[in-house]
Amino acid sequence: MSPRGVATPDVRERLFAAAERVVERDGPGALTSRSVTTEAGCAKGLLHTHFDGFDAFVAELCLDRFARTAERARALAGLVGRGTVAGNLDTVVQALFDSRGPALSGLVMARPDAALRVREALAAGAPGFAAIEEAVAAYLEAERLLGRAPAALDPAIAALALVGTGHHLLMTSWPGSPDPRPAVRRLVASLIPDGDAGDGPGAPADGRAPA
Repeated sequence: MSPRGVATPDVRERLFAAAERVVERDGPGALTSRSVTTEAGCAKGLLHTHFDGFDAFVAELCLDRFARTAERARALAGLVGRGTVAGNLDTVVQALFDSRGPALSGLVMARPDAALRVREALAAGAPGFAAIEEAVAAYLEAERLLGRAPAALDPAIAALALVGTGHHLLMTSWPGSPDPRPAVRRLVASLIPDGDAGDGPGAPADGRAPA
């Protein structure tokens, strides 16, 4: 435990990770500033030193995980022509759900002040589901042009379906409920059939984009 007055490195991420563990293990109702700092093994007042109250902490945790997922989605641009389309999309699915997404989303919805802070931040330009959707649509369009996704695919609608389904599952899941990722993977499979999800016309056999 960090004694008072001693700097704690990477304190935000340390507290965020501790909060995720508490929610995953004990449910949203167990999350308090004390449970977070106890889980993190740091001084009890550390959370309030770095955040403007507990609702601000919850909101910033949610926004931080949104930003991470958006970054993963934007990284799809570097995967165009490589691997399989379904496999590449799965990296975004993993990012949506791996950081205890369902539990965290439910936590924000249960705290009106935290939810308001998140909405205001998203309206001001913080990356959220819209940024993820745009990145997925751009990726699918690039793969469609390479022939690695169906020619008839509407990238914007496919991205809306994928991210919208993810949003729905995040809002309606809770700790202990069935893993939502298989449902999203089935959706990807329906959008990108096996015959179109791998190397197609315009992509060489090794999966690299053409020169």
